[in-house]
Amino acid sequence: MRIAQVAPLAEAVPPKLYGGTERVVSWLTEALVEAGHDVTLFASGDSETSARLVACSESGLRLAGFRDHLAATLVMLDEVRRREAEFDVIHFHTDLAQFALFKDIAHKCVTTLHGRLDLPDYMPVFRHFREMPLVSISDDQRRPLPPDTNWAGTVHHGLPAQNCPFSPRGGQYLAFLGRISPEKRPDRAIEIAVRAGLPLKMAAKVDKADQDYFEEVIEPLLAHPLVEFVGEINEEEKSDFLGNALALLFPIDWCEPFGLVMIEAMSAGTPVIAWNMGSVPEVVTHGESGYVVASIEEAVAAVEKAKHLERTRVRRTFESRFTARRMAEDYVDLYESLVKPLALPAVKVAATRPLLGTAPATWGTTATPIAAKPIAAAGKPLGTPIRTNGGGLYRA
Repeated sequence: MRIAQVAPLAEAVPPKLYGGTERVVSWLTEALVEAGHDVTLFASGDSETSARLVACSESGLRLAGFRDHLAATLVMLDEVRRREAEFDVIHFHTDLAQFALFKDIAHKCVTTLHGRLDLPDYMPVFRHFREMPLVSISDDQRRPLPPDTNWAGTVHHGLPAQNCPFSPRGGQYLAFLGRISPEKRPDRAIEIAVRAGLPLKMAAKVDKADQDYFEEVIEPLLAHPLVEFVGEINEEEKSDFLGNALALLFPIDWCEPFGLVMIEAMSAGTPVIAWNMGSVPEVVTHGESGYVVASIEEAVAAVEKAKHLERTRVRRTFESRFTARRMAEDYVDLYESLVKPLALPAVKVAATRPLLGTAPATWGTTATPIAAKPIAAAGKPLGTPIRTNGGGLYRA
């Protein structure tokens, strides 16, 4: 297939440091190329990819000092629209900005929503642009949206199996990896480690928006002798950081749409101890890849259990559910379900005519691409599988 991947311009693909969405776009793009697809990546100019790169900014905008990314994003979207005939499928990872520009060719477009959807400001867009097919990254992510939202499916993230290599021994410390913010609850992680009597290493970035929270709430807790604040780390450091840990603490206090760090830890064979919120029950298999908990007491007990959980078992769960190859396969199935035209015997189509894009007027009005009708209208319940390979793709 001829596939366009449209990335945010905030970070390079893959990102130099922090950047979950851009990292997923990179893993998906490379897996699609490896599978033999013709992929074009619209992203920042400092991106690295085996796909055809269309540079839409000189570099990632965040590290370049740009606070408002809308102008550059609109220019990129205009370029994608100008070249839309080159692609069978256009896959957006850019939130909502593309909806107005591409609604007339919605049958060949799909948007993965990577962030939280419980913000009331977003609702008018989802209500108005109902023709735009959407992909969720967990079933839980869908809950704030109306039941008639045009969901094309749910695809759980996946990452290359070699990115966080399996570490059979692990270590004796607990790990906290991500961002210092109230909803990530680093204070819970510290309390769990102190009660368990184990060292805690915290590899985390502090955004300006969370600086006050860090200084007032978290920084005083870092004085405990069991707590070590490492700061923000890169990809190479992350692999060792997770692989050498006894367990990853993921004590969130919000509806996390997915949580990449959980599958990164699982790839290394490191069990995950995570709060029962958001996507956690979909990602962590309780007793196999970690433990789903609902209190500090349960988390402390889970730390003791994690000492005896076979790390090979954790890795096997990752390999069966969360590889980049599985993610790419699921997306290809989804792409094909969107662009495959309806089989209508009354319409005769010459073999030389294209099956994709805008249909010529001589085809008649009954030759409608399948995605022109909202997939959610099929009436299938949430979670009805359209794959049975243990992956993460589900029909809306």
